[in-house]
Formats: sequence, structure tokens, C-alpha cells
Amino acid sequence: MNQKNQNLYLVVLVEDNFNMKKYFKNFDLGNFWSDDEYAKHYQSPPVTNELIKAVENKLGFKLPDSYIELMKTSNGGIPNKRYFPTKEETTWGDKIQIEGIFGIGVDGSSYSLCGDNSNQFWIDEWGYPNFGVYICDTPSAGHDLIMLDYRKCGREGEPEVAHIDQERNYKITTIAQDFETFLRGLTDEIEIIL
Repeated sequence: MNQKNQNLYLVVLVEDNFNMKKYFKNFDLGNFWSDDEYAKHYQSPPVTNELIKAVENKLGFKLPDSYIELMKTSNGGIPNKRYFPTKEETTWGDKIQIEGIFGIGVDGSSYSLCGDNSNQFWIDEWGYPNFGVYICDTPSAGHDLIMLDYRKCGREGEPEVAHIDQERNYKITTIAQDFETFLRGLTDEIEIIL
């Protein structure tokens, strides 16, 4: 990130810091993101209100406030904890594993919501269902994804988080009631085993 983007990023964080108190209470966002070199591939330029509106218009869905607030800490990346335990069996057994979280962007990044491997890419090229926003990939290289599922709430509501399994005829497994619950549920693999 160049100095100009770094400064803009800090201004956005300061301006919106009061919103962080609404989400992620008692949650350590300071240690959430990995500083792995590959994580930079997931990062888009800092979030602005104009960018949010442009992406929401292009997607046709209102992004959850908790997702937007997380993207203001780092606009995409790889979390340190990447496993989520599930009640229902998935390709991954009794858990799912994510690779990274897509940033809010229209840039050419492969890992932004409207980038090269955008939401529309997964729908058009891979045949994924078109009732939400794909926000995380997995180590399966496209054979399963995590999405914000708007079927119950409509395009403006608070979506559930679902695992979509292309290998199982696009099987849909709801894994969290909302994005913040999903984030809070991410663990290390060892925590699931114990």
C-alpha cells in the first residue's frame, strides 16, 4: 500500500471508529488478519463511501454493516483463523475452511467483490446460484465458496452466511445467522479437533 493510500486508510479508520463499537465488541480485530505475503493478493484499496455504493449498485445487494466495518480494517485479506465448525456435514467434514475474505472493490484484483474473479464470475462461469454475494474462497480452488445468502431477507436485509458446494450439486448449507457471527466463529483447526 503506498503512502497516499495508507494515509487515506487511516483517515477512514478514524472517521468510522465509532461504528466499530456497534460490531465486534470484545473481539480482537488487531490479531484477526494474517500478515502473510500472499494475503496482499486479497487486499483492495481502502474502502470509501463512494466505493461501497458503486459495489452495492453493481452487485444489486446491500452489504452488511459488519462486513463493511471489517473491510475498513483491511479491505480483504486472509484471517489468522480460517476454520468454521458446522452442524451439518460438508465437503470438509464437520467444518469448512476458508482461504481468504474478498474485499470491497471494482479493481482488477482477483479477490475483490467486483474484480476479475468477482461475484458475477462465479455465477456466469461456474454456475453458482445468483441469490447473494460470494465473500470467501476455499482451498478447493472454486469448488466451494462462502456467500452472503439474501434469500430470506431480500436484497436490502441482513443476510445469513452459507457454504455452497459445487461438487455436491451446489448444496447450500447455512452456517451462520449473519456475517459477524460467522467471523466470531472462525477458529484454528486445532480448536475444532479438541
